[in-house]
Amino acid sequence: MTDLLSEAEMHRVLVTIKDSNPGMAEPMARRIVGDAAKFVVAGAQFPEIPLAPSRVVDEGWHALILHTALYASLCGRHGGFVHHHPGYDPTHYDPAILDRTTEAIRRAGFEVDSELWRAPTDGGIAVAANCQHAPECAIRPMPTPQPPVQSRA
Repeated sequence: MTDLLSEAEMHRVLVTIKDSNPGMAEPMARRIVGDAAKFVVAGAQFPEIPLAPSRVVDEGWHALILHTALYASLCGRHGGFVHHHPGYDPTHYDPAILDRTTEAIRRAGFEVDSELWRAPTDGGIAVAANCQHAPECAIRPMPTPQPPVQSRA
């Protein structure tokens, strides 16, 4: 495990994971949170690369995001805020995006837990998240949202 989260921070996020996934063993929840934190760091360090988590790691990312102060601190310590742009369309699954993401995690200096980075159709690890990011909803720097322009009739 990395030192990205203190034990107290990890505990708070584990409670969230376990609330969403009754019956999940704590060691699996720790692995998921660990790789989600690594994913966030890679996203913060390499904002120019469109990245996306696996469906399993996305469960950990969702749990991290719910702890807003912890999440903002994690992002800030490693480069910048990593926004979540949800999407689920397993028919547009692109294996290359997971390869690119795991390579970015390795470039950030971490090991990847390969079992957590499988295709969305792999049911080996059950999680509540029903989210699989395809290339069009990968994380990347996004412009500040602007209010819609109202036409004058």
